[in-house]
Amino acid sequence: MASKGLLPNLPPPPQEIPPNVVPMQVERGKGCGSLSERLRPNINQMNGPRPGVKGKKILLLTNHFRVCFQGGTSHLYSYSVNVHYENGDPVTRRNLIRKVIHKLWEIYSSEFGEQTFATDGQQSLFTACPLPKKKLEFTVVLDVATSKRSKTDGNLSGNGDFSEADQKRQKIISGFKTFKVQITFVSVIPFQSMVDAPNGVKSGNNEVLRALDTILQHSNAKRSCLLLCQSYFPDEIRNFMDLTGRTSLDRSCLLLCQSYFPDEIRNFMDLTGGILGCRGFHSSFRSVQGGLFFNLDVSTTTIIQPGPLVNFLMANQNVDNPFKIDWTKAKQILKNLRIKLSHSNREHKITGLSDRPCKEQKFLLGLKGSRDQNDNVQTVEVTVYDYFVKRHGIELRYSSNLPCINVGSQRQPQFIPIELCSLVSLQRHKEELSIHQRSFLLKKLSQKPMEIINDLNEELKTNDYDTDPMLRACGISICKSFTQVGGRILSPPLLRVGNKVDLVPKRSRWNFNDKKFAEPKGIEFWVVVNFSTGFDVRSSYTELAKLGAMKGMHIRPPAFVFEENPKHKKKPGSVRVDLMFEQIISKFRKDPPRFVLCFLPTKCSRLYGPWKKKCLMDFGIRNQCIAMNRVDEAHLANVILKMNARLGGINFMLSAEVSQTIPLVSKVPTLILGMDVRHAASARSDLPSVAAVVGSRQWPMISCYTASIRTQPPKTETIHSLFKPVSEGEDTGIIRELLMDFYASSEKRKPAQIIIFRQGICESQFKQSINEMEEIIKACKFLDETWSPKFTLIIAQRRHHTKLFQSDSSENIPPGTVVDTKICHPLYNNNFYMCAHAARVGTSRPIHYFVLLDEIGFSSDDAQELVHCLCYMSQRCTSAIYEVAPIRYARLAAAQMLEIMKSEGPQLPKLHKNIRDTMFFC
Repeated sequence: MASKGLLPNLPPPPQEIPPNVVPMQVERGKGCGSLSERLRPNINQMNGPRPGVKGKKILLLTNHFRVCFQGGTSHLYSYSVNVHYENGDPVTRRNLIRKVIHKLWEIYSSEFGEQTFATDGQQSLFTACPLPKKKLEFTVVLDVATSKRSKTDGNLSGNGDFSEADQKRQKIISGFKTFKVQITFVSVIPFQSMVDAPNGVKSGNNEVLRALDTILQHSNAKRSCLLLCQSYFPDEIRNFMDLTGRTSLDRSCLLLCQSYFPDEIRNFMDLTGGILGCRGFHSSFRSVQGGLFFNLDVSTTTIIQPGPLVNFLMANQNVDNPFKIDWTKAKQILKNLRIKLSHSNREHKITGLSDRPCKEQKFLLGLKGSRDQNDNVQTVEVTVYDYFVKRHGIELRYSSNLPCINVGSQRQPQFIPIELCSLVSLQRHKEELSIHQRSFLLKKLSQKPMEIINDLNEELKTNDYDTDPMLRACGISICKSFTQVGGRILSPPLLRVGNKVDLVPKRSRWNFNDKKFAEPKGIEFWVVVNFSTGFDVRSSYTELAKLGAMKGMHIRPPAFVFEENPKHKKKPGSVRVDLMFEQIISKFRKDPPRFVLCFLPTKCSRLYGPWKKKCLMDFGIRNQCIAMNRVDEAHLANVILKMNARLGGINFMLSAEVSQTIPLVSKVPTLILGMDVRHAASARSDLPSVAAVVGSRQWPMISCYTASIRTQPPKTETIHSLFKPVSEGEDTGIIRELLMDFYASSEKRKPAQIIIFRQGICESQFKQSINEMEEIIKACKFLDETWSPKFTLIIAQRRHHTKLFQSDSSENIPPGTVVDTKICHPLYNNNFYMCAHAARVGTSRPIHYFVLLDEIGFSSDDAQELVHCLCYMSQRCTSAIYEVAPIRYARLAAAQMLEIMKSEGPQLPKLHKNIRDTMFFC
């Protein structure tokens, strides 16, 4: 019998069941308690479905590298670090905190027993052995002169070189700075538990993963890499299962997700505009079903072009000399960038620009050895230009008529001539890229599978993780070989087109030549609008009509072609659109056209947002935009697909839809929802986020969708307007709108099953998706208290760093590849990687799907087949896409509304009643 000390804290034994009580069998998927109990995800792997078996087996490689343990410590020790200046103010700069801690370890290495450490540059520190005491306090004196200005920078703050205030600052600069460091013991992390979990960490070991990721971050910081770290709370069961909202957000449970970018010229690619694409790597430790693995992947970011500051500004504004620079724009983009001064080799942060040119900007210069009767230093007013040229003999070739760079404060500015300033390397560019820059980024940074494999192999050799002192202390060795994993290739679904013809996609694509749409829609009364003055659009819309006729669409000639007046070209986009609609209204005042084909000059034209608002919100006209710089036969073939879908037609559908043989979907009225949230760029903080939910209609079809869209506070991911009661009997939320549309379009049937696809949330936000589920159920109950549809909630993650490669080929993995073992998450009973499409450029990236809640009762094969089929349902193209169509539609609808708000302001009007039940987003 085990000793009492070894027994865990077990609950009391259950009471005996009376002999006259017959236990009831609970139906699968139905809750037996409160709403919270019903929504509790089934995370017990023993009760989950077995891995799928359908499909042809294939052996794959993945960029997860097995972690081996070779002795080492059985525990790690976690400490909290607080660094303060001598006056008590906290130090917040990560680089400075790292310098202070490194200096501390250098000074007190004998007291610490020569042991190694790792820090995240904030408040966390990890060691392999305990420190002498649980609470330690140190004083560290650090030479900070290299990061401060020297006397040769000039005192341009207006107090003179030798004023009392300046003398005090010089005293600090020429000496050292004192820091107070407090290290406090937090916890012991049982590292051995990771070794004893060969099938993946089940619980309680996220602290180990965080410590290991901090070790990686610490190692890369020593290499002077640019670190992009995202701290997030883990997917501990207690963190997302507690539906009362009292989630424990202990800092010790934070995980780190990081990418690092070495400062090497070979990693930089010019994107024009003074912006560089920068290649780097992502690294993290991951606990998966196969155990502990090291995940290494390529990563990309954008940075500011280093070098002379004036060169960056000219490239950014596309001018050929400094005197054409728009300094109002320059002031916005330069703020907070770091520069190095050529005459002193010191770094500063830009705080602004001078109001006057260098030769006119004056300041008070203190005269050495000259004091008045009150013992105050006498000053003389000089210009910045004269100070540097005459006093320090620095030649300035072109700065005299340009603004100065301010590296001081607004109260005490310190002005530097612009030609003495150079931008420091590895500074992130955080603004939104232009369409041309995004295109360059995709072309220059996309890599084929073998290129990624070679880069990862080279990085494993260059950054030899086995030599890291902390990893060695933990006994960790990282295998240098890509891990083999078994996958399966699912067969593509049969597609039904016009005349009851079935198509078999080949490599996720199908040929629509000589085929008709499944349900073509004609256009009787329509017009053409041309904003591209100088282009003959007649041939384009004539060709479009011919293509439509070949697909079964009857398209009459346009009732009128409206050409924009060339005089209006320089007017704002909204004004040009208003003037064009005045022409349309005056021509067709009583009977407006049913469809408008609009030719724009370019894809990202400033006319797009105002045009969409007029058509979708104000007049309720279905429309299609075409960029004249992209018109060719292939593009027009895609345009006709969109036009038919927006007119209410169906281009193609699953043959299983027609025969009603989709497992668990075709036999019972089923609503499919796709949910996504889009956020504006950081530069547009005035714009709200846009939440879009699309819902299927006309059951048993799953090819047609309608969208419901709302705005919500900026940067919020949880959808707020799913259920929004405004009175006892009125709900203005998203779900009611979609339920009513399903009911009206499906012969007055209520959905007995609702399948939800949610995109855009990570594991730490799974609790938010459960909260959203609660709101959806409330909306259902608000309509009918007795109605209880079954739910299945599937999360789709595309922002992960798992890559899959063929083990015996340099080509991309075949479309339809699915992996549901070994590298999948250990805590969820049904999660898998799916790559439904064939990538044309670069390397295929699978989507990671989590079946977080399943009341309907999908088997692994059924869930994977449904996801695979829905990737073939996008009516915009004749190929499978990488994500399910409902999610793609939700993203497109939200993006379209965001474009409208960019030009028309943060208030989003409602869709016109003529548009609400259409696929305007397609």
